[in-house]
Amino acid sequence: MRPFSYNTAAELFPAAIRKKKRAGFAYRRFGTAAEAVRFAIEELPADSLNGAYLQVEEARFDQSGIRSLYESDAFPLPRRPRPAARTDDKADAA
Repeated sequence: MRPFSYNTAAELFPAAIRKKKRAGFAYRRFGTAAEAVRFAIEELPADSLNGAYLQVEEARFDQSGIRSLYESDAFPLPRRPRPAARTDDKADAA
């Protein structure tokens, strides 16, 4: 098996949801797999990512595969910072 290339063009397909008119996003083609992975993880609502898949050449990645690509040490793009843990001052006052 060839190593994964984040520089290869990629296609992101929405989940096939028949009851809803829209899955939250339409098919999108990206110049690089890295851009597609970042879009899927950082921009899509969780319900839209569930059931969607990424196709890079002949390989397909489901939600967990896309997340693994994003979390990989080889991911070449900067990741969005995770939100800091929220503290609730009202809970402390009670």
